[in-house]
Amino acid sequence: MSSMILPRYEVHLPDPHAKQRAFIESEAKRKVIRAGRRGGKTVGMAIYAVRRFLAGRRVLYAAPTSEQIDRFWTTVTRAMDAPIRAGVFGKNETEHVIELTGKEQRIRAKTAWNADTLRGDYADDLILDEWQLMDEEAWETVGAPMMLDHNGNTVFVYTPPSLHSRSVSKARDPQHAARMYKKAQQDTTGRWATFNFTSHDNPFLSREALDDITHDMTNLAYRMEIMAEDVDEAPGAMWTRAGIEKSRVLKAPSLMSRVVVGVDPSATSGGDEAGIITAGRDGEDYFTLADDSIQGSPLVWASAAVRAYHMHKADRIIAEANNGGEMVAQVIRQVDASVPVKLVHASRGKATRAEPIAAIAEKGHDHHVGVFPALEDELCLWVQGDASPNRLDAKVWALTELMGKGEPRKAMQLQG
Repeated sequence: MSSMILPRYEVHLPDPHAKQRAFIESEAKRKVIRAGRRGGKTVGMAIYAVRRFLAGRRVLYAAPTSEQIDRFWTTVTRAMDAPIRAGVFGKNETEHVIELTGKEQRIRAKTAWNADTLRGDYADDLILDEWQLMDEEAWETVGAPMMLDHNGNTVFVYTPPSLHSRSVSKARDPQHAARMYKKAQQDTTGRWATFNFTSHDNPFLSREALDDITHDMTNLAYRMEIMAEDVDEAPGAMWTRAGIEKSRVLKAPSLMSRVVVGVDPSATSGGDEAGIITAGRDGEDYFTLADDSIQGSPLVWASAAVRAYHMHKADRIIAEANNGGEMVAQVIRQVDASVPVKLVHASRGKATRAEPIAAIAEKGHDHHVGVFPALEDELCLWVQGDASPNRLDAKVWALTELMGKGEPRKAMQLQG
């Protein structure tokens, strides 16, 4: 343990390991830290925050959930226990604030899924932890303007998220943290700096446990969450980024023979999102028109599916019925009884169902109309044998229906 001796109190901080010390002592205005699980990133941020606070700064630490700020808050309060008990610093446990009474000097920890939860706050040093899970606007529209008051500093901390860790996220683009890291690497002015360390770089973690965990994780998840690698395409993935990009279009044909809305319902109200993908067909070409996937109750996702049906003048909704059976059709009809619903059952394996759809993409006949970051992430990161994500399933259901020999509708002008 190291100590900071100040006129009226003593502060005790953990000794940072080498990787932590590198970003703590960096003078860059914008730091992007990519770290493996339990690599020490949050404790490192606590050390950084206390040092900045003792230098008279206003520090704001934000993470998506209250559970995620606990480690940070525990380290900070332990470090400053003596001056807090002596009354030198005031502590508000409810608001997670430590401050020098009568001054702006403070540390605050708060939850921040999105821009709204940060509005009205201030900081000289802003730390966004688990940045990959936050809505990008938390920085773009709220965090960045905070830095204007005193030419402030910002630290972005993230662990590359595998598909298994994305059940809860506010990010519009699941790769936004990785894109920021890559952009920061290209900076030559010294304003931005990047730091990378794996779970293995934390000398306090059990080597035996790290070796053993390989048996509990897929190779891809291990690379991303333990080795802190930004991976945007799984080896052997059925879809590729290059293939999607090559076939992408800005506008769909105004006349298509069929349009359907594919729905893969969520099994629970608070779990994964329900996949809702609208797609159309024109001759041999297929067009993904919209991704309206949403998390919520059956009534919430059913309403979203019905809106997509009307927006794109679809023929019908195609819904997977393995989870919930007839309830799926009933809840959609509860929203709008006039909407035709076809229930499909997953009798074949997920890879077998997906292969014909992936083959369409490989031949260049699967066109995304615009960009669908979350869907494309699922397509390119899904590993056969794992549970397939909901957007992917919804797309497969929609295109499978479009490939069938169902009665084509009369061509209809689509809404723009």
